[in-house]
Amino acid sequence: VSDVDKLIDSLLATGFPYTIKTEKINNLSQFGNMSMRAQAIRRPGAAALDLCYVACGRLDGFWEYHLKPWDMAGGALIVSEAGGKTTACDGSDLDIYNQHMLASNGEIHGAMQEVLELD
Repeated sequence: VSDVDKLIDSLLATGFPYTIKTEKINNLSQFGNMSMRAQAIRRPGAAALDLCYVACGRLDGFWEYHLKPWDMAGGALIVSEAGGKTTACDGSDLDIYNQHMLASNGEIHGAMQEVLELD
């Protein structure tokens, strides 16, 4: 994982659900809030790849809503084994059936969680 310790210096990734027009939690407001507080945000399009990028230090953090278990399980293990942190977006223990995930290098995890809780 990377050693970036300030959210303003971080490169993050996220994604959006296919149901973006019908879901109440569609990540648009969270994306806007995070955009104002991070260096940049990417949207590669594959949660498993995003998580591997967090693990190897290419990205500093990742969050997404409405994920499937297969989107999270392997990547969460890889991030944890690399020394990063994975939780649900509200900071509770990660449950792959919860569909919401936050992953980071560990240093910026709390700051990311605070931003996600603004809405």
